Amino acid sequence: MTKPTDSQLATLGAAFETFTRRYKLAEAISAEKPLNEIDKQTLFYVAQHPACGPSDVARFLGTANTTISSATDRMVKRGYLKRERVEDDRRAVALRLSDEGRAYVEVQLQMYRDMYRLMLDRLLPAERDQFIAMIAKIVYNDD
Repeated sequence: MTKPTDSQLATLGAAFETFTRRYKLAEAISAEKPLNEIDKQTLFYVAQHPACGPSDVARFLGTANTTISSATDRMVKRGYLKRERVEDDRRAVALRLSDEGRAYVEVQLQMYRDMYRLMLDRLLPAERDQFIAMIAKIVYNDD
């Protein structure tokens, strides 16, 4: 396999920068201060895995437990997460989204879907499948 050319790298970089800028601008419309990526991903994980523990989140995101502990502190203070003691093990903590957290996740997921739709609408149906296959190949290739 040949190496990417400098021109290809520059074109890809410009496209990603434009995409990132558009996404950040969409997020900036919100009246609230945007969350950092670890905090957002923590909320998304808890939304899909109610009553999970902080160490579950840390394992999934590949971060230190202390990083997730700080993220959950921020999300609890912001009213997005609730910590509950586990009856079987009073030392353990189960994480759940608050109503505000659930609403935040729903808004974020809709914003992502809108962005994905914007990207895919510009492509022909066959190109969409190719694009998705290529992105999946990049993301899930662990070489």
